[in-house]
Amino acid sequence: MPKNNRKSKAHHQVANDLSDEDNSNDAASVYSYQSDHNPGESVEDVPENSIDKYEDKLMQAIENASEKSQQTRTAALQSMSEIFMHNCLYDFLDERRVTVLDIIEKSLKRGKGQEQAIAARLAALLLIQLQGDEDIAKTLTPLLTHIVLDKSTTSEARSKSCLSLALMQFLSGEDSVRDTIPLCQTFEGIFSESYLKGDSSPSAATQDIASLHAAALGSWALLLTLISPSDIVSLIQTKQIGSFKNIMGLLKSQHLDVRTTAGEAIALLLECGRIHDEDFLEEYIDDLVEVTKQLSTDSQKFRAKRDRKQQRATFRDVLHYIEEEVFPDIQIQVGAGITKDTLTIDSWTLHHQYNSICNALGSGMNFHLFENDLLRDVFSMGERLDSTQISNAKLSKSEKKAIQAASFKARTLTRGRNRDKRSAVVN
Repeated sequence: MPKNNRKSKAHHQVANDLSDEDNSNDAASVYSYQSDHNPGESVEDVPENSIDKYEDKLMQAIENASEKSQQTRTAALQSMSEIFMHNCLYDFLDERRVTVLDIIEKSLKRGKGQEQAIAARLAALLLIQLQGDEDIAKTLTPLLTHIVLDKSTTSEARSKSCLSLALMQFLSGEDSVRDTIPLCQTFEGIFSESYLKGDSSPSAATQDIASLHAAALGSWALLLTLISPSDIVSLIQTKQIGSFKNIMGLLKSQHLDVRTTAGEAIALLLECGRIHDEDFLEEYIDDLVEVTKQLSTDSQKFRAKRDRKQQRATFRDVLHYIEEEVFPDIQIQVGAGITKDTLTIDSWTLHHQYNSICNALGSGMNFHLFENDLLRDVFSMGERLDSTQISNAKLSKSEKKAIQAASFKARTLTRGRNRDKRSAVVN
């Protein structure tokens, strides 16, 4: 198991850009992903023929992933990703880890465009399926790093590789400052291209490039949750992992995803740094509050309505934290009925961790939060109920109904007798 139980507790602070009711649908969906399975339905309770169906489909995809046709390989990788997102298949994949790992390696090395992008995402999904296996991280990290730095590769493939690379570091237990700082510097080297120019004008990056910069910045922020508050203060003050003034400049980017990701990253930095030094970055606060207020009330018509709503919601939360150190409490329901569980997002640290994993798992996030021991450990959710415990819980629920029925009958009889006595007194 990874060391993430202490990762999520180390700072125990994070945040969320999507708590406001007037968020756009895209923003709100981050916390409402639904799995194809009933989230409260344990893998043990899924019919055996249903599991066999997924395994047969996966075996066919594994076979197709070795075909010569790039279109066939890409479709196979996408099929594998969908299955990984909505199922926990540890035993099945553990027996075939070498085969699946080889498929991902070849697609990352020789594939192009979409094939590389899907393979990069599949790398993160395999790591989640196999409970943060360090060998997977050690094998794939060099390949993902090469893609991230290769400017001849598509922006989509580089973006997906940024996320997977950060998750490799986060989920595999490789959380030493010595390993994390160089990776932070790699990501900073990418999103620094969106820093303000010398004349303080915004970068002229295209939307594709800006999306890459936002992905690199989000991955950089995820890695900050692995670094101790005292080290973060030191590293930011010495500009070893980025210049705060330059990161503040990203709030003036022409692209929504860069602005909002920068705002959340700044809130995370302040949250982590203030644990060690309550006056951390105090010299920037006045300017930061002014810019954040403008973004939280922005109503410029040249922006799309949905973009304006998402931006205002995000920066209201950021501003609230900067001024009052308050993060909106987010309750995420996991499972249903007697197995229902709740994940509370109450800090910017947890927000970044949740969003990063959610970006990999997509609509399978709810299912994995219920079933996947790795993620339950990351978010300190405790052990899930097994089929026997669920069965017992169901039995106790039936017993409760019987007891309630008996109690109701007894109360009815008692009330009847009391009514008779009151009648006698009146008479």
